[in-house]
Parts: sequence; C-alpha cells; structure tokens
Amino acid sequence: MIPRNCPVCRAPSPSHFMRVDERDYYCCGVCEARFLDPSLRPARDEERAQYLLHENDTGDPGYRQFLSKLAGPLLRKLQGPMRGLDYGCGPGPALAAMMREAGHSMALYDPFFHPDPGPLGGTYDFITCTETAEHFHRPAEEFDRLNHMLRPGGWLGLMTCFQTEDARFGDWHYRKDPTHVVFYREATLRTIAAAHGWRCEIPVKDVALMYKPNLC
Repeated sequence: MIPRNCPVCRAPSPSHFMRVDERDYYCCGVCEARFLDPSLRPARDEERAQYLLHENDTGDPGYRQFLSKLAGPLLRKLQGPMRGLDYGCGPGPALAAMMREAGHSMALYDPFFHPDPGPLGGTYDFITCTETAEHFHRPAEEFDRLNHMLRPGGWLGLMTCFQTEDARFGDWHYRKDPTHVVFYREATLRTIAAAHGWRCEIPVKDVALMYKPNLC
C-alpha cells in the first residue's frame, strides 16, 4: 500500500519509486526523498544487531578523518566554548570526543547505546547528527525534535550519504544496509530547513549545516 504522506516533509501522495530485492521504495515529489515501504522497516532487535557490526572506534584515525568532513566546517561556525548534543551518537562516540577536544561540552543521546532521555529535555548551541538521519523511521518528527532542542542562533550539523542518480539506486551500497530506510538529496535537506525556518549550507557533499536564526 502506498503511504499517504511523505515521512520526511509530510507532503501528501508520494509515488512508487522502485522495487529492489523484494523491497518497495517510494519517492516524494516535494522534498525528493526516497524511502522504504514503512511496513518493511527493521525491528528494534534487528537494528541493534546491525549497529553492533559497525566499527566506530573513538581513537581510529581513519574514522576521525571521516567525521572531520562534518566536524571541520561545523567547528569553523562555533564561537568560543559551546554546549552541544551528539544525537544518535552510537557506541563510540568519536565525534563527541572530537568536539570536546576542541573545547566544547557534549551531551549524548542514542536510542540504543545512550538511551537516557535526560538530554532530550535540554537545549543546545549546536547538535550533531552523523550517519543517523538515514535510520529515522519518522523523520518529520525527529527534525521537529531537533528544532525544539536547538537554540536560536544555533547550528545543526548533519551528515548522511546524499542520494543522487536514480539509475544507480538499486546497486547503491547505502541502500543495501537494512537499517537505512530513508535517503536524502540536497533538495530534501533544503526543504527540511525551509520548513523550520533554518538556513541550509552544503559545505561538501553529504554534509549539511543548518542555522537556526536568532530572531531577537
């Protein structure tokens, strides 16, 4: 059954996009997101088992270099010691360590590895969300939550592999991860930003920096 609304921007009437490996994917004509049939999303225990296969060693230079793709541009935006949240931080968490080393304080939240909901009640000068948004089962609600936690004048740094060529979607390694259920384009992230009144910058491929204006 075709979903009634896009899970990313809530626009009505997404259309069928592709069937691959007996899995149906849909696309939104407004934000250009591609997403898995909601009925095929993995169960919680399946997700956790897959995440435990990831190698996210805090001290791994290669992994730190990968995360610097976001950390570098974000750090250049931050003035002085600030309070941040690593949202979907995983078991490491390496990025939080990197931000602390740069002088910022960090709170952690991950539904599997740091499930304490306490940090979700706070507000932050910046929020990082790396290799996490593609796992969101309810992206629109997640971005609403991030907006609520982000202080005016703050930055949301997001990293996910952008979907580009539809012809390559079926063989795309990113699609083949069973926990990846939604796929974003630059246009998708700009649509999300516009819906929340954010300014969106794309410093490099696969990275978006969202600025929440200070209206005071």
